[in-house]
Amino acid sequence: MLHQHSTMTSTLILSVLVLLSATCHVLASNRQTYIVHMAKSEMPAKFTEHHDWYHSSLQSVSDSAKILYSYNTVVHGFSTRLTEEEAEALADQYGVLSVNPEVRYELHTTRTPEFLHLDKTDGMETQSGTGTDVVVGVLDTGVWPERKSYDDSGFGPVPANWKGTCQTGKDFNSSSCNRKLIGAQFFSKGYEASMGPIDETKESRSPRDNDGHGTHTSSTAAGSPVSDANLLGYASGTARGMAAKARVAAYKVCWAGGCFSSDILAGMEAAVSDGCHVLSLSLGGGSADYYRDSVAIGAFSAMEKGVLVSCSAGNAGPSPSTLSNVAPWITTVGAGTLDRDFPAYVVLGNGKNYSGVSLYSGKPLPNSPLPLIYAGNATNSSSGSLCMPNTLIPEKVAGKIVLCDRGINARVQKGYVVNGAGGAGMVLANTAANGEELVADAHLIPATGVGEKAGNAIKSYLTSDPNPTATIQFGGTQVNIRPSPVMAAFSSRGPNTITPEILKPDLIAPGVNILAAWTGAVGPTGLSVDQRRVEFNIISGTSMSCPHVSGLAALIKSIHPDWSPAAVRSALMTTAYSSYSTGDGIFDTATGEAATPFDIGAGHVDPPNAVDPGLVYDLTSEDYLDFLCALNYTSYQIAAVAKRSNYTCDSTKSYAVSNLNYPSFSVAFATANGEATGSATTTVKHVRTVTNVGAAGVYKATASAKVDGGAVSIAVEPSELSFSKSGEKKSYTVSFTAPSLPSGSTGFGQLVWSDGKHIVASPIALTWT
Repeated sequence: MLHQHSTMTSTLILSVLVLLSATCHVLASNRQTYIVHMAKSEMPAKFTEHHDWYHSSLQSVSDSAKILYSYNTVVHGFSTRLTEEEAEALADQYGVLSVNPEVRYELHTTRTPEFLHLDKTDGMETQSGTGTDVVVGVLDTGVWPERKSYDDSGFGPVPANWKGTCQTGKDFNSSSCNRKLIGAQFFSKGYEASMGPIDETKESRSPRDNDGHGTHTSSTAAGSPVSDANLLGYASGTARGMAAKARVAAYKVCWAGGCFSSDILAGMEAAVSDGCHVLSLSLGGGSADYYRDSVAIGAFSAMEKGVLVSCSAGNAGPSPSTLSNVAPWITTVGAGTLDRDFPAYVVLGNGKNYSGVSLYSGKPLPNSPLPLIYAGNATNSSSGSLCMPNTLIPEKVAGKIVLCDRGINARVQKGYVVNGAGGAGMVLANTAANGEELVADAHLIPATGVGEKAGNAIKSYLTSDPNPTATIQFGGTQVNIRPSPVMAAFSSRGPNTITPEILKPDLIAPGVNILAAWTGAVGPTGLSVDQRRVEFNIISGTSMSCPHVSGLAALIKSIHPDWSPAAVRSALMTTAYSSYSTGDGIFDTATGEAATPFDIGAGHVDPPNAVDPGLVYDLTSEDYLDFLCALNYTSYQIAAVAKRSNYTCDSTKSYAVSNLNYPSFSVAFATANGEATGSATTTVKHVRTVTNVGAAGVYKATASAKVDGGAVSIAVEPSELSFSKSGEKKSYTVSFTAPSLPSGSTGFGQLVWSDGKHIVASPIALTWT
């Protein structure tokens, strides 16, 4: 009986434990990560430490929730896992400004210095004597410290005011850092809270980069010069970062499952506290109001501490209104091409040939043509034309070159699928979604990518010839390609959906086929089946253009250490170029026409001129607060962005977004009932202030814009500004007068100030809504 009673008791206890376990699992699965913004100044007197107050506030709504991160630099508050009900209860607690759900962000994924004429700035950087004191913080997938791009030869001691650390892990020790790579940390609490423990058989729980993206971006921004750099023989030359003399600090906030905003904020907090001068974030999570946007919130505090934040615009182009990272205190970077290409030609059996691109470097195809087949005719799958895994019929593709449509799965994976089915080579054809944009890949088999027009022509040949054949010939590396740069089709476009009166992106920089350092953990394609290991890789995306601008900002900061983030950005924007030397506008791959300011912002960066811009449009945190007031933000919303408790906008002051001292103009005209209203005109005024950062001089203004369906008058008052010394400020007003046009109408132009030496240009975008 005793044994029977004991068994029944054990069974009952076990059942209760199982029930409790199941209940805990349900509760855990219902939780998600929230970022809690607190009003620091409202901490009750009974607390001496803010962390204790945060913990008490959390305990009041949940007995089990734990603080993941406590923030005190770029934001005030903490992150934690809560149920929806607990989050709502916490939002009602005293001193809580907002409780925002965590956002998952995604990565926006040699010849560049010559193309940007950086050789013309080397002397200036050397003369400044402060180039090695500037630190670029890169928030990404970590770093592969053994790469030569982090060689510290010639560097002096780490700056005395540097507070960063070299965080260790089982594959990353303190000696992984040096006088070039002066800091490395990782942030995974938010990621692991949402996705579970890191699988250390697949990625390192340390600052080490198992992906390659972070190593590529940080070496692009500030890598040391490396001679004989190349990818499989392509793009051979000396690779160097934009600010080769700057220091690098790596903050690993992105993992195999994405980049989580609680980790990103913790990384930004550390980077600002450590003493970084520039932050580079090649990631994005769409657009949101600034008080809900973690990157925007962190960037505001960074800006207040004199740190410039550069972010990628996104890879969701060419569709309009697809931008990420649009806050006006962030420098938003789109992507263009270099004057370098990697041609690979498809030669058809009918004698015609079509130019594509490829970085294939293995055994070439036979000299004699091979049979050519369209993947859509070698499959039983409705998606077979895309060369998805296990969709091709081996008997139909064996020994043949296969034409695959671009889309859905990775471009390089398609070649692996073809190879697995016995195919000899691949032609990757763009569809309408990608048009004529070509991105080079280090294919695993003989392959080339061609544009939509070439792809359609090859498909026409396939259907018209009973025995179609082809071969692929690889052309190596070609430079001095014209026209260049051209706007990348994938680069996200404006208008700015959060604040249409702020023109974004700010500018573009090289982001197509960029050579930079790479991880030792994966091959150049990133596929697990790719056993090749390379020192450098060539990849594309606004992820690549962003660190170009981050490095250039560091370069300017080394020459002008007293300039604010806004002044540095202004110098980059007002000296950018939007047309070629022929006078034609920068070509947009997506449209086949000249790009607009909604595509390229101020234009393409021009570093030699950016170090001596003549005039700058400066901004302070108070200017941005006025901007938030113009958006009719509440005190709580302003406090969430700017950490200003009890901040109230002045009811006697007239706020206007158009008065934000931005180096560009986005002018919105209202259209009555969405229809044209005849000859009636509307005038919109913008006020700007420029600061002279050069010698004394007189600047004169010219301005014009073109609009389909109407004429626009632009008046600048005064039209002449005289400066007697450096640091002097002058204000002017621009009046835009235009007829009422149908909703959706647009126009574009430029306002230029010049003293005969400097060209200080601002793009103009006009919209009717």
